[in-house]
Amino acid sequence: MERKTVSREIGGKTISLEAGLYAQLADGAVMARCGDTMVLCVAASSAEPREGIDFLPLQVEYREKYAAAGKIPGGFFKREARPSEYEILSARLIDRPIRPMFTKGWTYETQLICNVMSFDQENQGDVLGAIGSSAALLLSGMPFAGPISNVRVGCIDGEFILNPTYAELEESILEIVVSGTDDSIVMVEGEAEEISEDLFVDAIEFAHGHIREINALQRELAALFEVPERPMPVKEEIPEEIVKLVHDYAAAKAGENVRQPGSKEERRDRYKALREEVLEAVTEKFGEEEGLDIGKIVGSLMYDLEKSSMREMILEEKVRLDGRGLSEIRPISCEVNVLPRTHGSALFTRGETQSLTTLTLGTRLDRQLIDGLLPKHEKRFILHYNFPQFSTGETGRYGSTSRREIGHGNLAERALKGMVPDENTFPYTIRIVSEILMSNGSSSMATVCAGSLAMMSGGVPMKKPVAGIAMGLVKEGDRVAVLSDILGDEDFLGDMDFKVTGTREGITACQMDMKIQGLSFEVIRTALAQAKEGRFHILDKMDEAVTTPAAELSHYAPRLTTVQIPVDMIGAVIGSGGETIRSIVAESGATVDIQDDGTIVIAATSGESADKAIKMIEDITRMPEEGAIYEGRVTQIREGLGAIIEFLPKKTGLLHISEIAYERTENVEDVLSVGDRIEIKLLEAKDGKYRLSRRALLPKPEGWEERPSRGRDGDDRRGGGDRRGGDRRDGGDRRGGGDRRGGGDRRGGGDRRRD
Repeated sequence: MERKTVSREIGGKTISLEAGLYAQLADGAVMARCGDTMVLCVAASSAEPREGIDFLPLQVEYREKYAAAGKIPGGFFKREARPSEYEILSARLIDRPIRPMFTKGWTYETQLICNVMSFDQENQGDVLGAIGSSAALLLSGMPFAGPISNVRVGCIDGEFILNPTYAELEESILEIVVSGTDDSIVMVEGEAEEISEDLFVDAIEFAHGHIREINALQRELAALFEVPERPMPVKEEIPEEIVKLVHDYAAAKAGENVRQPGSKEERRDRYKALREEVLEAVTEKFGEEEGLDIGKIVGSLMYDLEKSSMREMILEEKVRLDGRGLSEIRPISCEVNVLPRTHGSALFTRGETQSLTTLTLGTRLDRQLIDGLLPKHEKRFILHYNFPQFSTGETGRYGSTSRREIGHGNLAERALKGMVPDENTFPYTIRIVSEILMSNGSSSMATVCAGSLAMMSGGVPMKKPVAGIAMGLVKEGDRVAVLSDILGDEDFLGDMDFKVTGTREGITACQMDMKIQGLSFEVIRTALAQAKEGRFHILDKMDEAVTTPAAELSHYAPRLTTVQIPVDMIGAVIGSGGETIRSIVAESGATVDIQDDGTIVIAATSGESADKAIKMIEDITRMPEEGAIYEGRVTQIREGLGAIIEFLPKKTGLLHISEIAYERTENVEDVLSVGDRIEIKLLEAKDGKYRLSRRALLPKPEGWEERPSRGRDGDDRRGGGDRRGGDRRDGGDRRGGGDRRGGGDRRGGGDRRRD
């Protein structure tokens, strides 16, 4: 295959697509490039279709090669391992707009593999992955109704920016990824700083204009190659007699079923009973027909009947499966502080969707370290979403976190993080965990509501509460119905899933997936207006549970105390190999975090624990003061000389034998032992050496007279001297005129006491 490249400047940046050089054995391979970021996108499919399935077996992977940024992976093996959360989210941004563009009935195993091969730390690879994947599918000959393109939109000072750099995103009030064909928006996902609905739609319209340009670039590349068309799998033809029998037998009953309001389980039981009844009737008449899978045929026909019955009821009667009107919200209940030992908790229930969400507060040491192609950085606000099988009344295998759970959790995290107080106001690490206990539509939006309630109940000073709502759509020709707070079946059988979160002032996050093409911007505006009305209703219900953040943190939450030390004392607090700081943590029970500027944050669940850690740190960093009294520990005995005393952490001084007591001390070990704790007074601090006295703190013996000071040339050189009531040790304690250590204690050949 000959190497071909097309490029075009779009939105101020050059995007190029190259094919014919890389991965030539695959069905299609395109290297997409913007700046020095390059993503190799490969489309491949199996030689034969999978038998017995009625879904698209598509796998999409987005992987970042560390070499692309000149990095080596951390860890023992030094090899890229399982995908990071960012890689999974990027794969979803590619999968969601591409999946509905395949012709229904394509059952070949299909893979889209996107590898970031070069990264310039300015241009993101996820949008290039979608563009390159779409172009690779155009070259593959698979039944793909593309092209589609993804673009990222930012907004600075009222001006929209296409595919902003990381630096520009820091200043932008929004970050949304928009995907579309020439005629329609297929997907939207992103976050914003409380923007208006009008600004949101303007951003999508701005993106769509550039999407058309990138789609044209993909077609330009495809036109350079001869692309053979892949055949569709042979579809099993359903005999008209069976179609007529099922329709005549079940059409009316299916319509009655959808018009009976009730719970999700009740609807499921009615559908199941009707399907079994129809299956029995069809089997009785056509069961002997060879080559027919009667069960599969009946299931497919009944699905179509139930879908059409639901859609017709909504469009014509403006009534939904559970009897609600189009814009009506299900009953809502909110409870806070339902779990006694967590730092904050909330139970949010909307219809048959329920989230039990917890708040946990931690220190800077609890932050999540993010390692990827960008420089390592920390994440202070973390939200995790768990969706067990029992939440839908089913069973399933428990395993690792699913891509859906990661995606829904990320959406809820984006919705809330803009309302989290900054670090200067609230220096905690914040973790929110949503456990979905029931699910029948929009559990991610329940997570947003429950997360907001949990933080407020736990005393996090949120800027404003946030609520979320999921909107649906049913469209047949010119007939359109926009649905508020959709059910699971309305999502499954409808044409749109549009999640919107925000405060009363504006939108904070969104996620929209379309199943049809040709959606007008007027319908999007209608959906946003209806979502705003629903969001306000939910916020009113949340206000009934809690209106302002709790005045105090939970009794079980850590209290943070900040201590400032000189930068040159950081090493002393840490100690050799972290020995000192580990001992502080072990003895006090508090968590200690030392920052580069000398700020120490102490986290403890009790005041006693915090006070003990503070005292230990203050002792380490305190400068010894002459004349001050300390409690010291005997670390060494030096017979004939005295004892070494640790009077402050890592600070030791000499307690000379003459300063132990007023009485003469013949043997130091008769008075002191290693490990004894005694009070001492610091007599002198000079050049990092400390002279201590125990005697100075003892009561003077009766009749004791201080020897008058005579200065260095004639005084008693024992620091003022002393006269023990006539006991002058053979004319006085003469020790060379006193303690002549370096002009005092002249022990060069031994301790020269003249006794």
